[in-house]
Amino acid sequence: MFAYLRLLGRQTLRLFATMGRAGRLWWMAIAHKPDPANFSLVVRQIYQLGVLSVVITVLSGFSIGAVLALQGYNQLVRYGSESALGLGVALVLVMEIGPVVSALLFAGRAGSAVTAEIGLMKATEQLTSMEMMGVDPLRRIVSPRLWAGFISMPLLAMMFSVVGIWGAALVGVEWLGVYEGAFWSTMSEGVDFVQHVLKGIIKSICFGLVVTWIAVFQGYDSEPTSEGIADATTRTVVFSSVSVLVLDFFLTLMMFNF
Repeated sequence: MFAYLRLLGRQTLRLFATMGRAGRLWWMAIAHKPDPANFSLVVRQIYQLGVLSVVITVLSGFSIGAVLALQGYNQLVRYGSESALGLGVALVLVMEIGPVVSALLFAGRAGSAVTAEIGLMKATEQLTSMEMMGVDPLRRIVSPRLWAGFISMPLLAMMFSVVGIWGAALVGVEWLGVYEGAFWSTMSEGVDFVQHVLKGIIKSICFGLVVTWIAVFQGYDSEPTSEGIADATTRTVVFSSVSVLVLDFFLTLMMFNF
């Protein structure tokens, strides 16, 4: 019994220590903004994290939008409400599926890459070399990636939603025969920027910050071995995915004032 309590206590202390290191890293990285003279570092990371994630985001958004159109039409046609297909798909994509799924894709592609890259820098002592030369790794390595994820994630989420709506229109209007005017008019009348679109953007901003923060910390805090980097990369994907889903629940709870 006492051995179990000691083990539980050690794990709890280790958890709080990890959270403390993660919070300290985040605060120092945000406080040490990238040097405006080196803004190209942020642009380069936007390309690495955002632009290189466009293909998987577009393909996934189109596929999910098409599936939503098929499923939604199958349900709405029973009640003669297939004209509301565009509104239903747009609301689901903009407020929920777009931010959440794009964040999960971002964690799997960009987050794991960031963790592996920083972990490799640590294993090969590049971070230590920077400190010896008087270069701050937080400003040079960590901060640009945090800001790039913060900027890229909302753009990817909006792209996901737009492509998803286009995929739903292609399936619903061109294939299933929903009247095109009704499809777009119900969407334009029912979707409000402040009530719907803005909430999805806020979600994607929060997801981008959390996913990038986890990815950067796991790489920076990883064991400087190949096994340690592999474990850190796995933790990034797992922790980011769970954090996105849990955070989505609480953000939705606050946004709809439950």
